[in-house]
Amino acid sequence: MISSTLYKKGIRRIDLEKILKLSHQRPRRSSFLSSHSSFLMRKSSSPILFDRKYSIAATSCKYFHTSSFIQKKSDDKSLDTKIFPPSILTDHLILSEIPLEDVRNFSIIAHIDHGKSSLSSRVLELTGNLGPEQQWTALEHANLESQFTNPNSISAKGKEELAKRKEQIELLDTLSVEKERGITVKASAATMLYKHKSAKGKHGLLLLNMVDTPGHVDFGTEVSRSLSCVQGTVLLFDAAQGPQAQSLSVFEKAKRLENVQSIIPVLTKIDLPSAKPIDVALSVSDLFGFDPDEILETSARSRIGISQLLEKVCNDIPSPMPLADDTNDENAVLRAQVVDSWFEPLRGVVCLVQILSGTMEEGSRISIIEPYARQNDDSEHVHNYNAKDHFSVQDVGLVLPQRFRTKSLGRGQLGYVITGLRDPRQARPGTIITMQKDLNKVVQMDLPKTAFNYTEEKSVLYASVHPLEGEGFDELAAAVEKLALNDTGLEVQKTSGNSNNDGGPFLGPGLRVGFQGLLHVEVFQQRLTDEHGIDAIVTPPKVPYKIKYLESRTHKRPADAPEEETIEDLAKWPIQGMRFKVQEPVVDVRIMAPMNYAGNIMELMKRKRGIGMSSRPIDENIWLYTATVPWGEVVTSFFDDLKNCTAGYASFDHQESDPPFREANLVKVEIMLNGEIVDPLAFVCHKENAQEQGRGVCKKLQEVLPRQQFVTVIQAKAEGKVIASQRIRAYRKDVLTKAGKTVGGGDITRKKKLLEKQKKGKKRAQSTGKVTLSQAAFNSVISR
Repeated sequence: MISSTLYKKGIRRIDLEKILKLSHQRPRRSSFLSSHSSFLMRKSSSPILFDRKYSIAATSCKYFHTSSFIQKKSDDKSLDTKIFPPSILTDHLILSEIPLEDVRNFSIIAHIDHGKSSLSSRVLELTGNLGPEQQWTALEHANLESQFTNPNSISAKGKEELAKRKEQIELLDTLSVEKERGITVKASAATMLYKHKSAKGKHGLLLLNMVDTPGHVDFGTEVSRSLSCVQGTVLLFDAAQGPQAQSLSVFEKAKRLENVQSIIPVLTKIDLPSAKPIDVALSVSDLFGFDPDEILETSARSRIGISQLLEKVCNDIPSPMPLADDTNDENAVLRAQVVDSWFEPLRGVVCLVQILSGTMEEGSRISIIEPYARQNDDSEHVHNYNAKDHFSVQDVGLVLPQRFRTKSLGRGQLGYVITGLRDPRQARPGTIITMQKDLNKVVQMDLPKTAFNYTEEKSVLYASVHPLEGEGFDELAAAVEKLALNDTGLEVQKTSGNSNNDGGPFLGPGLRVGFQGLLHVEVFQQRLTDEHGIDAIVTPPKVPYKIKYLESRTHKRPADAPEEETIEDLAKWPIQGMRFKVQEPVVDVRIMAPMNYAGNIMELMKRKRGIGMSSRPIDENIWLYTATVPWGEVVTSFFDDLKNCTAGYASFDHQESDPPFREANLVKVEIMLNGEIVDPLAFVCHKENAQEQGRGVCKKLQEVLPRQQFVTVIQAKAEGKVIASQRIRAYRKDVLTKAGKTVGGGDITRKKKLLEKQKKGKKRAQSTGKVTLSQAAFNSVISR
């Protein structure tokens, strides 16, 4: 094992090119298939935790002659510069001398849980961004993990130790919801230095700006925003699972963007016992058109292929193009673009910016420009702009991904800036930062096309968000506004509720928020609790519907009312007696699953009113199933039903259909508690399924609503008729017994009087009492 002397001597990482001369390195081969067959032979022996050019751990001294190397290192001072390539932690002063031609901007995209964040962390290890202490933690974690070849043999203490060390080295997932769920929610960035032969500067170093992106379909906005500021991307595939639905989705996003000029296919997790790299590589080639020989093999856990991946990034991804009027001298005008922003209670708004020209330094006065219009021609000048207030740069530096203060940022660099800004709305992604003195000059100069690409995607779900206590509305509104700052998928529209905007009799005032999917709703609610300490009730999400009004004798449409409108709040649904047609949103669903589940998948899509169903093989086991399904059916329980009918082996993706709306026979189902309509519990479904789904919601509400001192009657109503009903029995107090004795003795009239009085009291309480609604009550509508 590697001795702790490494850490004591200040070693951050080791150049394995020199170490492997002492070990038995297998010859490299150009062909993907032949190199993989060689890996299989190596895999049958004890696991090797090092790369061809890089490693921080090994399981056997026959592969890593540690003691002799340490002794040689301590005796020979001349080896220092060769063994320790430059790290941005120690060599950040030379950043200003790196030309734009030596900058590489790239992102990592993949299906959810395909190892993007883990691979990103290994890249940070290789480039020295961890620092000595965390580098040693990563080393110990790799050695500890290598001792457990069988996960079932790990003791509770061993699992706890592994989890603790893994948390310290998984650097890019920083939100508590990301650590708890094991998924990436927010895109994260990091800047690195890497020595490479293609560098044109005098130091021979490349500046790498890496962006790790989410994988779930609900966070596609984060992926699009990250891709718009890079020139290339790494597309990951799990060597055990193969291409999945989101792999297709993120690939198509990257192909649509002009600035993404290179896509590098990579297999990861090739050290898993269930890995099938050859089969997966051939599937990737057939589905995406990549050459199998060009697909790289990597493993974040075993540190395999990391340096090869960086070599590919440096060679294949081009440097960013300079702006046409960039002078690249000390008089260059500062133009920086906000890529992301977030709010911190102590320091205010923190902006992640990309420097397009000029230099940003601490103490300088800057202005924030928000372009909100452009001409119909192809010019990129800001003809209309909104210049915000002026601010002083308080803190500026790089993101490693932890903040690293450098006091200045130059052209091509990606870093953070803090100005003391408190209003989150003034620093949305896409805004331009320039010097106050150059404001009039900048609005006539060129700006990047991506500055106009940061459009907020239209929400596909709408839900009302209410505080648990009515007096907490102001705190809730402020927290939601701060979350919406760095989550462009959120769309905060207006206060929900009826015409008086009070949220109805069962809920207090609230906000109407648009989301990108059900997971987005759950993550939003958890972030409210984790980051702002606010417990809120989120009503069942609703999808928008198009209503076309028809002529009616009994209910005339007002002259100023539109003939056709889109309804996002079911409180605006046409009243009983009006004639109208309904169009519901539909999406194209793509499902990837083993072929032996074909019958279950087809039955599910048919039950969800899917049309145009088709299937085709991806490889000998995995098939691709497609259909056009109503969006309202997808957001209820489609994903859960899909996992249940495929034993968890299916993945699915969706995109807007063409045309996006389809006419359907739909009705609005209202839920009543003791005869009073609860607007947030209303839902829309197909007329044939109204009674079944209404009965299901009433049954679930009966289980989750608390018992009261009065009877609670739960009813579902559609088209003016009650279609389902349930009752919750009241608590009964024995009024005939007092202090252990029977009231009234043997007088029956006294007993009847007390019982009649109790009966009247319960009836009065039923008409005036308030039923408390919990989050579980609203969840019963989502999973109906």
